[in-house]
Amino acid sequence: MITGTKIKLRDKRAADALDDYTWRTDLKLAQLDATPPLTITFPQYLSDYASELRYPSPTRYPFAVETLDGKHIGNCVYYNINNTKGEAELGIMIGDRDYWDKSYGSDAVTTLVNYIFHQTNLKRIYLKTQDLNRRAQKCFQKCGFTPYGHLSKDGYSFTLMELHRKQWQEPPTET
Repeated sequence: MITGTKIKLRDKRAADALDDYTWRTDLKLAQLDATPPLTITFPQYLSDYASELRYPSPTRYPFAVETLDGKHIGNCVYYNINNTKGEAELGIMIGDRDYWDKSYGSDAVTTLVNYIFHQTNLKRIYLKTQDLNRRAQKCFQKCGFTPYGHLSKDGYSFTLMELHRKQWQEPPTET
């Protein structure tokens, strides 16, 4: 478990499946994630979910985002890990809208970035966010990411952002 100021990051578990399914079938969240909402049944989803937990990818590290009192509110991940280049992609979703605009997302990003730069040899973390998702861009900039380009893919327009280890400002510790 990795603890931030407002959140904890922990390994994904089977008990997260219903929340994840609910968020992945939500039209608004799917639009923000630039993916179609899931249309499969929960039992079908659960089968795939259990398989992913049992056989994790060596280039993908997913975490549940929960409040300090243990409520599962979202997920974050670093993936597409390329040890040769020393980089990985970051993704996050705060699926529980009651926790939007309250700094839970930025705390999750900061906590994950801090973990990556202290526990791995990665030198660069990058991400993409839809141009229209100003909330996410503001969050990522607050966490130290800077824009470096644009990408158009599958009818979506993305802002590309990055953070280099040498630019990372570790957050101050709470006293």
